[in-house]
Amino acid sequence: QVQLVESGGGSVQAGGSLRLSCTASAYTVSTYCLAWFRQAPGKEREGVASISMYGNINYADSVQGRFTISRDRAKNTLYLQMDSLKLEDTAMYYCAAARFCPVLPLKTDAGFGSWGQGTQVTVSS
Repeated sequence: QVQLVESGGGSVQAGGSLRLSCTASAYTVSTYCLAWFRQAPGKEREGVASISMYGNINYADSVQGRFTISRDRAKNTLYLQMDSLKLEDTAMYYCAAARFCPVLPLKTDAGFGSWGQGTQVTVSS
C-alpha cells in the first residue's frame, strides 16, 4: 500500500512563495509516477504537475513558469515549489502516485490510485 504524506501548506500573500512536500517510501519516490493535484471549493480536482520515473515533467498551463515539481530520492520526497502565487491558486493540494504515468497525467485524476490527505494553500491579497 502506497502512503503519501503532504506538508508545507499555509497562508501567503499574493506574489509570495510556498514549497509543498510529499513524503513516501523510497520505492514509491523512485519508481512511481508522482503528481500534484488541487481542488478549490466548489470546483473539480485538477492536475497541477506530474513527474515520471524517468523525469518527464508536465505542468498545467495555469502554473507553467511559476511552479516547479521535483523529486529528491535521497530524502524520499516529492516537492512542489510555488512562486508568484495568485489568489486563484488557493486550494487543497494533494500528492498522488501511480505505478505508471497516464498518457495525459494531468487531464484527470482517474489514473492515480494513491493519494495523500492534502495540505491547504491559501493565497490572500
